[in-house]
Amino acid sequence: MAITDKIYIKNHRQLSSQLETNIPKGAFKGATLDMLFQGDGLEKLDDATRDRVLDFTQDFLDCGCDNNPYCGCPERKFIRYLLELRAQGLGPDAIVDVMTDDYMVYAYSGDVLSFLDNGVRTLEAAEGLARVDGADEKYDEIRQAKRELER
Repeated sequence: MAITDKIYIKNHRQLSSQLETNIPKGAFKGATLDMLFQGDGLEKLDDATRDRVLDFTQDFLDCGCDNNPYCGCPERKFIRYLLELRAQGLGPDAIVDVMTDDYMVYAYSGDVLSFLDNGVRTLEAAEGLARVDGADEKYDEIRQAKRELER
């Protein structure tokens, strides 16, 4: 299960009530993405909620793919966002706090920790392959990325 399957909407019931429709709790579920992408009913949201929903939409749903928002770009952009937060030195609890403040979405800290740990394990495997291949530049690049995740 990908980390984006474990990203949830903060105040889900309140948001559903404001929109006068039932939406899934998962931020990257199809019906949620449809609502965000089409913008139906966003005028019903209070200003603070609308601003965060629009920020989420602009930052993660904005791409030129024909299948948008089902092209995988929103999930990849969100994963990049999580990795950037980690590269800034934030731990799992702080990452959850920032994503909640930025976009009104959250995850459990343990899920974020597991995602980061899996990322380190994947980079270790890639690092080993680069070393065996003699790809010194790629090895150094992967090693640096791994260090950023480990700190």
